[in-house]
Amino acid sequence: MGANGLDSAPLVTLISDSIAGSWGTPVSAPHTSNVRDWLAAARADVLFEATALNVQSGQPALDHIRAALEHGAHAITANKGPIVHAYRELRDLAAARGKRFLFESTVMDGVPIFSLFDQLPAIRLQGFHGILNSTTNVILGEMEQGLALDEALKKAQALGIAETDATNDIDGWDAAVKTAALITVLMDVSIRLEDIARHGIRDLTPQALRNARRDGWPFKLVCRAKREGDGVKASVAPEKVLASSPMAKISGSSSYLYFETDIFPGLALTEENPGLYATAYGMLADFVRSVRNDAGDS
Repeated sequence: MGANGLDSAPLVTLISDSIAGSWGTPVSAPHTSNVRDWLAAARADVLFEATALNVQSGQPALDHIRAALEHGAHAITANKGPIVHAYRELRDLAAARGKRFLFESTVMDGVPIFSLFDQLPAIRLQGFHGILNSTTNVILGEMEQGLALDEALKKAQALGIAETDATNDIDGWDAAVKTAALITVLMDVSIRLEDIARHGIRDLTPQALRNARRDGWPFKLVCRAKREGDGVKASVAPEKVLASSPMAKISGSSSYLYFETDIFPGLALTEENPGLYATAYGMLADFVRSVRNDAGDS
């Protein structure tokens, strides 16, 4: 990646070599607010879905993805909602249509989490823990320096890390949805968001954060999941973590995820302060995987 973004030449060459002759001449589609009409008019082969997260229902992303797969297009999303609310339905629909439903950008930007486990057949994931919400991580760091929650949020927004409405981040919803997505896909256990014990960071004060850091046990918003019988016990909550531990060293917009499996007792991924292109890269990687799959079938 250059200073001005991705160099498009290698990508164009890769895609051209992969799908030459397999897709027809591109066509322009008329403006329409109906996704099914657009898919039909555009004769779309791939739909990129990037609407905002709807915690309660996963809409309208869920309907967009369903429409794409029913149309016969690959569906690529950065939205976690459809995974939590309808993963198995969408997975099975994609398989029935011979298409891909991919979502690598939903957790830790474009880091290959879901595709990693595609390369680890027969592995049983027993549990995981980590820091998956960069907005709260930045806010907690600023509050340790003495800023109030509102001031720390404004700074995170100015840095382009926090959204205008950061309620989902501060109250732990974003982290809970990511936790549910990982459980649903990687542990193959259906879980409702209300079954995840969730506590945000609103009750933490700058003084409490400074004291915890001074004592060697800084606060982090930690996601946890562990198999219990046929189910999974999961939580999202501020925790004091040992200053020398890997989680305590996660600062700024970085993320961390530690997996416990039956084969590998510990397998960790760290993403250090990703740039603006990280999430877009995840969708790009999913796109390349999709078109390579098409090329292999042609």
